[in-house]
Amino acid sequence: MAAAQGDWQHEVFRELGGPRGGVPPVAAPPEAAQRGGGRPEPEDARPREAVPAVEPAAPGHSGHASGQSGPAPSQPGHASGQPGQAPGQPGPVAGQPGHVPGQPAPTGPPAPYADARPLVTPESVPLVPPELAGAEGPVRRGEGPARRAGRALVRLVSSAARESAALTEAVRAIQQPVTTGRQIAVTSIRGGSGKSTVAALLALTYAHYRADPVLAVEADPALGTLPRRLGASEVRWTCADLARIVDPSMRITDLTGYLVPHASGGWLLPGSQGAVGAQLDVDTYRTVMTSVRRYFGTTVVDCETLPATVARTALTTTQARVLVTPATVEGVAATRAVLDWVGGLHRSMLPTTVVVLNHTVPHDSLKVGRAVERLEAGGARVVALPYDRHLAPGGEVRTRMLAQRTVEATARLAATVLERSMARERRR
Repeated sequence: MAAAQGDWQHEVFRELGGPRGGVPPVAAPPEAAQRGGGRPEPEDARPREAVPAVEPAAPGHSGHASGQSGPAPSQPGHASGQPGQAPGQPGPVAGQPGHVPGQPAPTGPPAPYADARPLVTPESVPLVPPELAGAEGPVRRGEGPARRAGRALVRLVSSAARESAALTEAVRAIQQPVTTGRQIAVTSIRGGSGKSTVAALLALTYAHYRADPVLAVEADPALGTLPRRLGASEVRWTCADLARIVDPSMRITDLTGYLVPHASGGWLLPGSQGAVGAQLDVDTYRTVMTSVRRYFGTTVVDCETLPATVARTALTTTQARVLVTPATVEGVAATRAVLDWVGGLHRSMLPTTVVVLNHTVPHDSLKVGRAVERLEAGGARVVALPYDRHLAPGGEVRTRMLAQRTVEATARLAATVLERSMARERRR
């Protein structure tokens, strides 16, 4: 299994031009990066250099990917003109039988795509209309001045070793090697629970601490907010476009020409261009997810709210699932009903499920202990996400503005989810 892992990472990093080793040593948390140690904090980091095969962009340009297009259909290297498998039939995953390290996945006999319409290069669409430019208020820190001063005072009179050890342990779990791509579905039973915020926090955390490529997929095309949360200003290519383009012979440098990079070094695939009524069908979702798995070590999927068809499909086909519930009695009761349904599908589902108890208001009356006991019955794990003034208004998630306890809770969540996504392989 170790050899398979090495081949998989070697192939991907060779195409990206990055390091070829395994997982790097434990990185410093974002606050340490601000003091000059460790890796630069995610907001100021440049995206990893990944240049499309036909239209190279200047490395490090702050906004090149938002308006960037992939290879035109008439240019060499475009997937629709190459022999390959039909969408939904990916080539062998690296590290599995049938794959030769260092070579592109083999292609099958030519097969027509499910959508035979000619592909038209879409125009870039801004996420915020020009009329609303500048309407967003000032960005606030996750903690108020009084709380920050109190935390600084506590650190002066007591040791912070226990706090640092807990964060370091979580980062080690986040950086554990994977043999094949891990795909994680994030959904909820109702809107307004913070589902897209949790998906963005996970994607930013994995991209910051892991060395392999990380992808965030927006599978909530009906005016979803994941691109905005990850700091994108424009979108062009979507899931539906990529499903018609992707081909087993494509390299990761070809694929990233259709994606949007974000500040932590990961990639984003939007679900739509913000049009009302945009739909994502199950076949398109399956085509995209099976095709990208061999390129990305971790993929976070922001799904529609349940009981949407794609969300139900994602829950049953990913290696781990995250259910986000507001910290209310109604939210806990509804999420318990979803957990009962998930547990009835297969006995292995609940042990690979994590519930996020999201505190969306500063003060709530929920008795957290009773809620956790109720939600963890059957094998699921609960992680509480505290209220954060920076996250509450929406907009781009700037990790350096998060409250310290939010950073720690997000690291615990990311570590728990990745651990559970590997649980079935460890039992084999």
